[in-house]
Amino acid sequence: MSTLDATRAELGLLVLYLNKAEARDKFVNDLHALISPTPQGTPLPIVLLGKSKNALLSTFLFLDQIVWLGRTGIYKNKERAELLGRISLFCWMGSSICTTLVELAELGRLSGSIKKLEKDIKSSDKYQNEQYCEKLKKSNDRTLALVKASIDIVVAAGLLQLAPKKVTPRVTGGFGFVSSLISCYQLLPSHPKSKTP
Repeated sequence: MSTLDATRAELGLLVLYLNKAEARDKFVNDLHALISPTPQGTPLPIVLLGKSKNALLSTFLFLDQIVWLGRTGIYKNKERAELLGRISLFCWMGSSICTTLVELAELGRLSGSIKKLEKDIKSSDKYQNEQYCEKLKKSNDRTLALVKASIDIVVAAGLLQLAPKKVTPRVTGGFGFVSSLISCYQLLPSHPKSKTP
């Protein structure tokens, strides 16, 4: 084995480790969100859907660790690893469905709040109102999260082969690529607020 091959192998292991470390961070974040209190005034169905989403996503990330151990050969029971892989994908799909429902409900609440604010500031330019711009940004962020969660449902259905004639591997790959692009976009830092003199 040449030095270049050894370096590539070490780099591959490092990438695998960092990916798993990132998954562990997400697992901890979702567990923390599961047990932390919710903002006051949030309707109970939205709270329950949000907690269900966190529980399902935490389960997915936990089971994914076992699946990863099976793929690397550390966990030897291949049949059980495949079963846990399917269960984890169902958890991810359930989490995406809960996210879709939460985002729809929150967008409805936000829309009502924006309409009320528009009535209050009808005479002045609404885009100069800081509260209006903040609510509009939240609405845009939630809409993007809704689109991503909807795409993730299709990807999960494709990976589980629930509708193999409609959600082909090509469709699954395309939707997965778009979902990844949205995730990258969501990680970008927000624009700094421009200060008017």
